[in-house]
Amino acid sequence: MKKHLTALLLISTFCAFTVFITINEKSKTVQTVLSPTKISIDRSSKNSTSSDIICIENIEAFSLEPDNDFIDKHSKINSLSRTDLISLGYLAQDFAQKTLLNQRIKIKYGTKVTNECKYATISINGNDYNKILANSGFGIVDGKPLNKAKFEHNLDLARNLNLVVLNHHSNKYHTLDCPYGEVAHDKIIIPKSQLPTDSIPCKFCNSNKNNKTVKYNDFKVIPNIIQPSLYSSTGDIKTYITDFTEKLAPTNDCSTSACRELINLIDKSNSSIDIAIYGYRNIPEITEALSKAQKRGVKIRFITDSLFDNSKNYYKDNELISKLSTTHKTDKTNSQTLSNMLMHNKFLIFDNQTVYTGSMNLSPSGASGFDVNSIIIINSPEIAKLYTKEFEQMINGNFHTTKNKLSDNRKFVINDSEIEIYFSPKDQSSERIIELIKDAKTYIYVPTFLITHSEIANELIAAHNRGVDVRVIIDANSVTTRNTKHAQLRKAGILLKTENYAGKMHAKSMIIDNTYLITGSMNFSNSGANKNDENIVIIKNKNITKAHKDFFLYLWTKIPNKYLKQNAKPESPDSLGSCTDGVDNNFNNKIDSQEEFCVN
Repeated sequence: MKKHLTALLLISTFCAFTVFITINEKSKTVQTVLSPTKISIDRSSKNSTSSDIICIENIEAFSLEPDNDFIDKHSKINSLSRTDLISLGYLAQDFAQKTLLNQRIKIKYGTKVTNECKYATISINGNDYNKILANSGFGIVDGKPLNKAKFEHNLDLARNLNLVVLNHHSNKYHTLDCPYGEVAHDKIIIPKSQLPTDSIPCKFCNSNKNNKTVKYNDFKVIPNIIQPSLYSSTGDIKTYITDFTEKLAPTNDCSTSACRELINLIDKSNSSIDIAIYGYRNIPEITEALSKAQKRGVKIRFITDSLFDNSKNYYKDNELISKLSTTHKTDKTNSQTLSNMLMHNKFLIFDNQTVYTGSMNLSPSGASGFDVNSIIIINSPEIAKLYTKEFEQMINGNFHTTKNKLSDNRKFVINDSEIEIYFSPKDQSSERIIELIKDAKTYIYVPTFLITHSEIANELIAAHNRGVDVRVIIDANSVTTRNTKHAQLRKAGILLKTENYAGKMHAKSMIIDNTYLITGSMNFSNSGANKNDENIVIIKNKNITKAHKDFFLYLWTKIPNKYLKQNAKPESPDSLGSCTDGVDNNFNNKIDSQEEFCVN
């Protein structure tokens, strides 16, 4: 009997130990680097909890926002000023993002948990992050940097940065120790050499210094402005942004977090994948994942756009997906008018449960991050059911104006978020956008490919006239689009920049009052609202909105202020990378050295 009890005890102990290891050592992807010692990871549960934020145990680091205790301690121990500490924090944040962002890490949780985070140690490729951070000269143990030589080197670099605080709202810049800069809400810390040409020095902190506006020539060197988080989540809702300032030529890989998430959803699918996309240009990893899904019995259905004249179709690899599909449908009919309306959606539905949507086309320029895109993943059977109803209309041959309006119920509540879903052309989605513009109180930021919709343009002007901070970034190509409203918006006093990068400003988004994010496949055009097959998502959630606002302001700072009045040529030295990216950026059948503006 004792032998049986002993064996049972050993088995129970082993099982308990296995469970303990499973719980305490997890592998996750770093989605946000909040500071060198605080990160957020990809949420595995449906509920938003403090366990999604990890604080690194047993080490401190310099940060962009040191608290008063940290400042007092290091001013005494290491003779560092507040300016030194923030400048070191700027470099430390950049180091941490390059080391951790989007990396797969192993996590060993400790016992300490606070309202803010759960404490843990982490490793990357088997290497202890604490040792990596300590060896960089940015890590601090017992009040002192562990690698003194690298710390002193970092301090020299930090003091030569000459950082300032730029207040976007007032367009004033401050020294790092200026109290007015410290209390500014809409601010970014950048090197002084990267200030916009028309920025104004704060008289309080610059009174005894050079009061002249800082000037530079062109941004021919990409500014080293720290990239904000490209990911936000509330558990059942995830959003991703792709940043075209980091990728000056497209690649045929799935290198962005948004694309990796798509592969993950394909790999996890059990029964069905419904795909409604504008078109497909082969991305081998996506093709392979879909092929594996089909082989394990997943039912794939595929809808795509087709022009009346097939020879004019841009997307040449649709057949790769159609061969894997049980059903394939295009919007081409005997009507040239209907066929030349666009099936412009970019959504996928997985297992009648999860929707992947947004502005990203399944092409190398989209998946690799060459373009700016906004992507949303929603885990909700209710919302998946609504998207499936829209999909069923199209797979049965009803596109564009031949579709039916599905429902008057457009609003869903998921955890702490309110979601609204609209499909063009039957849902009058532009009317809802105009309602939100009319209700805006503080700001409306618009990163978008184009604006040609008259009523939307007029309402943005009306919002500007009543004191709302309205700013717009459009793609450089859009200034030549028929019915473009960019000149009208500028004339009315709205701040509007044309982007100056090789990739496309391909988002179709509005960010309103720290409250609403509007995004999806629909351009702000009459065709998008009233002719094409499109979908938009409106999310009411402060954290998601803030992530998109931060990214907009990051782009706003990186795009020179001269493009508030001038228009960057999309394939020329104006647009960084456009003369060497191998892409016909302005659609004139000339690439790089063939383009006259690239040669002259």
